[in-house]
Amino acid sequence: MQDQMPSRPRPFLGERAAPFSAFLTDSFGRRHSYLRISLTERCNLRCQYCMPEEGVPLTPKADLLTTEEILTLARLFVKEGVDKIRLTGGEPLIRPDVVDIVAQLRRLEGLRTIGITTNGINLARLLPQLQKAGLSAINISLDTLVPAKFEFIVRRKGFHKVMEGIHKAIELGYSPVKVNCVVMRGLNEDELLDFVALTEGLPLDVRFIEYMPFDGNRWNFKKMVSYKEMLDTLRQQWPELEKLPEEESSTAKAFKIPGFRGQVSFITSMSEHFCGTCNRLRITADGNLKVCLFGNSEVSLRDHLRGGASEEELLRVIGAAVGRKKRQHAGMFSISQMKNRPMILIELFLMRQDSPPALPSTFRNSLCVQVLRHRVSFSSQIVTLWKGGGVPQVPLVAQQWLGSSLPQRHFSSHPDSDANPKCLSPTEPQAPAASSGPLPDSKQLTHVDTEGRMAMVDVGRKPDTERVAVASAVVLLGPVAFKLIQENQLKKGDALAVAQLAGIQAAKLTSQLIPLCHHVALSHVQVQLELDRARHAAVIQASCRARGPTGVEMEALTSAATAALALYDMCKAVSRDIVLAEIKLVSKTGGQRGDFHRT
Repeated sequence: MQDQMPSRPRPFLGERAAPFSAFLTDSFGRRHSYLRISLTERCNLRCQYCMPEEGVPLTPKADLLTTEEILTLARLFVKEGVDKIRLTGGEPLIRPDVVDIVAQLRRLEGLRTIGITTNGINLARLLPQLQKAGLSAINISLDTLVPAKFEFIVRRKGFHKVMEGIHKAIELGYSPVKVNCVVMRGLNEDELLDFVALTEGLPLDVRFIEYMPFDGNRWNFKKMVSYKEMLDTLRQQWPELEKLPEEESSTAKAFKIPGFRGQVSFITSMSEHFCGTCNRLRITADGNLKVCLFGNSEVSLRDHLRGGASEEELLRVIGAAVGRKKRQHAGMFSISQMKNRPMILIELFLMRQDSPPALPSTFRNSLCVQVLRHRVSFSSQIVTLWKGGGVPQVPLVAQQWLGSSLPQRHFSSHPDSDANPKCLSPTEPQAPAASSGPLPDSKQLTHVDTEGRMAMVDVGRKPDTERVAVASAVVLLGPVAFKLIQENQLKKGDALAVAQLAGIQAAKLTSQLIPLCHHVALSHVQVQLELDRARHAAVIQASCRARGPTGVEMEALTSAATAALALYDMCKAVSRDIVLAEIKLVSKTGGQRGDFHRT
């Protein structure tokens, strides 16, 4: 299925001899025939790269465009020469009447293409209806092929649903299916080859997008991976990579590997802008017209509509805005200083919310050992699953990541916890353990039988009780590594974030790491890290909770110890004079042997 509407009896505007509308032509002669309409500000994901850390104030429903207002504006723009409309968000597929909107747009004489940009969560369910209504082009946002990393980025489950959506689009004949991937150093630039490998057997157009600055996303030039750097990486693996002819007004530089079914594109908004051929206009969900994605100038079409403006008056407002459009945007460094909407309030287009915890290649080993062993084989697994109609299963993974601030940096896997935000104070003197209940002496190790052989404790007859355990560890970093962590300047990335995630994952895998531990269904894991300037150390505290017949102290100890090991791994290139110390149980509650508290 090509990027084209199904045939219908009425002629297209493009087939007429009438000149292009002066209202949609700017002072540099650019004709704006492509309109992007945001249907909603809301989204069913919470991507760290799209939504500012403090969230976004959503526009009251009464101030958003109604369906009729959307269609009225669409008819006006199509009448003036727009032949392509893309529906965006937020997430457009959460709007209840999205199928009806597509069907109504299809009736517009002169509209060649109706596209949608989606995160893919609802795509498989809605696409058959959307296709029947007239949807002709699909862009799906996907930043990673690692299920665990997907959950980490978007703070929600759903990787398998996105895969189902892509599979459904291919199944229904959409070709190419465009996959948008914003490339961010330290987060996903190590997956470039995996994404490209997918195009060997699938009709995908994988579009690598340079990370762009928007209000609230704390854009960092060091996190941007340029088009040329990405291209060099691909050519090292596929030197036969061929450049395809550029389409008029295209934002993408397209390439293809001979013999591959799909292709690869680069959106070079930052390093090599395409302002000279820009033909795009945007209408936000609250009815403002934006003539440049990176500009902060907007004009409210909603207010004019509701004020009773005639078609001619609306055209004059639109023409004036288009006429003020600048030759090009201000450049990446100037844009990063400009006040502009957060991307979630413009449209769903994968932008970076915060300089991410720069996850090194070890992310895959520490966070999802069971998912990835060999990165070269991963894409082939995905292809096999797609071809078979299946989808990869999503493993459990931590869903929270907290940002950092200087000079003190605190990390907690549960920001809303009522627990003390500080870890066990490293400056407090050590005190003997105290027990709030009897701890009877054991004359025999519980994991050894009467003949001295190892044995697993039978907990089948023990009652289920609420079990909580807290453990801690200290990593003595030294002044050099400490300063780099404090300022988040390690080349491998954000050490505290990686250690935090490693600790969470380790707690859930304890029974696989410690041979005689029972598997425990944890209801809560929390890992906190605090930097201790006096000792140039990181203090780790891990707590685990579950309801069952056995305690969770091993889960807490494994979590704290693994977080410490991950911190060592992140810093070992800077200094090997790092000491892991004071790994200990702080407290445990629940169980027949009573509670324990180290005071």
